[in-house]
Parts: sequence; C-alpha cells; structure tokens
Amino acid sequence: MNASRTPPARPVSGTLMDLQDTLVAIRSGAYLSIAADEALLRRLPPGNWLAGSIPYFMAQDGGETSRQKLFVTELPTHAGTPQLRWYDAASLHRVALDAPAHGLTVLIVPAFSDVHSRFAREAPAFEDMYMKPLVGWIAGVHLDDLGQAAPVVANGQTLVFSHDKALAVHIPLPESIYPRIDILNLFQPGGGDAIRFPSTGFSAQECFVNGQLMNLAQYLAQKGIDTRLPLVADYSGAMINVSFKAVDAAAGRVDFYAPVFDDVEYRIAEPVPDYARSFAQSLPGDALGARWSCNCILNYLYGGLEGQRTGPITGPMTFGEIAYQLLNQTMVYVNLEKL
Repeated sequence: MNASRTPPARPVSGTLMDLQDTLVAIRSGAYLSIAADEALLRRLPPGNWLAGSIPYFMAQDGGETSRQKLFVTELPTHAGTPQLRWYDAASLHRVALDAPAHGLTVLIVPAFSDVHSRFAREAPAFEDMYMKPLVGWIAGVHLDDLGQAAPVVANGQTLVFSHDKALAVHIPLPESIYPRIDILNLFQPGGGDAIRFPSTGFSAQECFVNGQLMNLAQYLAQKGIDTRLPLVADYSGAMINVSFKAVDAAAGRVDFYAPVFDDVEYRIAEPVPDYARSFAQSLPGDALGARWSCNCILNYLYGGLEGQRTGPITGPMTFGEIAYQLLNQTMVYVNLEKL
C-alpha cells in the first residue's frame, strides 16, 4: 500500500470507507469509532479505535448495505487522551462514574448479550447517568446471519473481540466545549388506546388497554396493528420508542427490542409516510456540524432507506441507539458546541 495515500474528505459525522482508506486513517494515530462486518474488522491492525459489527449504513451517498466497507468516525481529542474500557454486566453500572468530569463517552454494546439486557433495564438508574454525556449504539449482524452469528465489539488497541462485553471510549473535552446530544424521533403517539404493562421487561403477555387487562398478542391481532410502528411514551417530555421484535400468537407473547416499563403509558405511533424526507425536514440547521451519529436498522428497513439520504448526517444503522438510555427507531447525534 502507498503510505502517502490520503483518505477522502468525509462528512464530520463520518464516512463509509474501503479497507485501504481505513488503514490509512488508523495509521494516522487518530482515535476512531468504526462499524463494519466482523470479518472485515478482524483484518484491521492495532490502533486507537473501537468498533462494533454491523453491515448497514447511512453513508455519504445514501443508505447502503455492505460487508466490504467500514464506517469510520474520527473522535475528538481536544483535551487529552481518550481511554478505552471494557464493561461486563457486573461492572456496567460504572460507565458514567468512569467518564471524565467534562467530556463525552461513546459506548458500543453487543446485541442479545447480558450486558445489553442490563443496560436496557438499568441504565437510567446508574450513578452519574444524565450528569455526564453518553451516547452509543448496539452492535448487530447482517439480518441473513441472525441466529448463526453473534454481534461483536472490538478494542483496536489490544485487538480483543467480545460477544458479551461492552466497550466505552471516555473522551475528555475542554471546559470551553460542550457535547450536545440530540434525539431525532419521527414518531408521535397516535390517538388510539392507552397501553400499560404490569411488569418491566423485554417481553409481555398481558397488558392493560384503557385500564382493561388483555393479552397483548391478541389485542394486536384484533386491532390489525402494524407492528412496524413502535409503542411511544412520553418520558419527561422526550418521546421514546419501544419497537416490536416478534409476536408469537400461539404462545400469546410479544417480544420487544427494548424493555417496556411498568410505570409508563404507551400508545401505538402514528404512521410516518416518508422516512427519508421526514428525517431531512426534521433536522435543525446546526445538525450539519454533527460530530457523531447513529440511526436504527428498523428505520432503514421499514423506511426503505437503501439509496436514500436522511439529510446531511451519516452513521451506522444499528440494532439500538444510546442517548443515556437504550432507544429504538431514532437517530441520535452529537454536536460539539463552544460555550
């Protein structure tokens, strides 16, 4: 390889690269967040990077599925050296405590792992959570590989890969720079029934519909609910989605991509007629300067985003988004603002 090769100019929130340009970026010494198919990640040399497996992207030319390209975002290094740290299910509660007093943490979590479940259920109650900016995403696999391959997270400094640990990069920032985290959710609660759950979890059989106890799977079938639309709840002014993973009519059970909570009222979302246009129209003007972003694989699939653009922001299309807590069917992005 020609050592003088220069990577192509890329959007601030990252770009989709071939392997050779990714190697150049790694060898530059920059701190990088990388998303790609596991086989491609295992071809990378040591460097200052962390990565998660996923082959779906919102690239500079639009939505793209690729096992041969890597999505690369350069992380800020304004005020010292970022620190990479592993977390298992037992130590995950320390993720905000370990973060710098003033900075940004990016966390990658392998889907379907114990650490994924622990974060989804308990993150809002972690000490210092919401006091220190934290974003991230849930690593996944190609949908053709579901049940055959496990999502993976990788530490580029050690070339250690894990299917059951989360990896964070804690990034110190100067006092003059503040990381502003934004959630772009296209969905609003519909005008239909109010739904509550008797317990918190990733699955449910029973629910209360307008106060009446019902089987959720039967309710969805009777009402002809389009389960591509998530449940939406108002979490202290923020609209948070819980997406449907599967409906087992025979067992009377519904599975979700994030937990439902027993103290929250949900409604089925209003339909979104045009995902790509809605994302572009909903982004504020300053989103052009976003330094990091991710979006949801369900938006990619249900919105037909392959070949479509969602405004100026690029990023991996993931099995879940993190903005302090686990989210579904949203876009999360970070701007670095001068105070």
